[in-house]
Amino acid sequence: MRTRTLHSVVPAALILGLTLAACSAPDDEEAASDETRVVATDQGDVEIPADPQRVVVLNYALAGYLYDLDVPVDAMIPEDTEGEGVFSDYWADDAEAAGTEFIPWSPDGFDMQAILDLDPDLIIAGGVGFPLFQATEAYDDLSDIAPTVIVSGDKTTWQQQYEFLATEVFDQPQAYDDAVAEYDARLAEVRDEITVPDGESVFMSLTVDLTPYVLIEDQGLPTVFSELGFTPAPLFATGAYEPYTPGGDSFTLSTEQVGQVIDQENVFVLGFNGAPVDVETLEANPVWAALPAFASGQAHDLPYYVYRGDFDETMELLDVVEEMFATA
Repeated sequence: MRTRTLHSVVPAALILGLTLAACSAPDDEEAASDETRVVATDQGDVEIPADPQRVVVLNYALAGYLYDLDVPVDAMIPEDTEGEGVFSDYWADDAEAAGTEFIPWSPDGFDMQAILDLDPDLIIAGGVGFPLFQATEAYDDLSDIAPTVIVSGDKTTWQQQYEFLATEVFDQPQAYDDAVAEYDARLAEVRDEITVPDGESVFMSLTVDLTPYVLIEDQGLPTVFSELGFTPAPLFATGAYEPYTPGGDSFTLSTEQVGQVIDQENVFVLGFNGAPVDVETLEANPVWAALPAFASGQAHDLPYYVYRGDFDETMELLDVVEEMFATA
């Protein structure tokens, strides 16, 4: 967890003790570098360094947790397969200070040679969606390069992902506990300050070509709204839809299905990976404009990055919801 620098007066005896201890520092550091821990994953037990120094992250959405935990991130993949990569505002300073670089990523998979050239001592991969699928497919090759921990696709909320990384992988349970306490306190504040609209809500991430991906109601973003008192529509629970990819957290609809299925009172719209899609864009299309939520003015825009928000992004989401639905 990022911390403030504290200044204090150090007793002379303590300075002497630290000086003596420093004499054996190289041996201590070498011993520490040899220490390992075992992490249980869906792929089996993985032995990892207890204090990794060169970490590669193969899911942009997981990077924020590592910066919050002060883990040295050497490199990561961009947010999408076509982008060159831009650091999130939440951890840009940390990434620049660490010298983090972006490595190539394509729909065909990760650039194994680029990862090998980095000589990582730990690879963190998985999470939700396409990066999980690719990491699972490439697990054996990744493991040949360095110990590889794939965050299970069953961990769909920021709490589940952060707890696993902080507690099981990096042995910093207090950082996770502090984050949960901060989130719970802010959640309670926002819940008391808003008026939740009546009816069910549906959450959709849309690509540039306006292909809608409906977020599965009991995973990720919709669960935050559920905690705030909203009622996510149980569409996936009907059994009529399949995730867009194994381990995915959304399903797609055709234009015809949109008019038949999206009849909920509230709709929340996100542009996938920053695609320039919003409520105003959709209102220009008669199919979308005719939907109940659009016709009644209950279609709302959300920042694209809260789709698979980490701790920092979810805290920002609470501010957005408070402003959007503040009780008059």
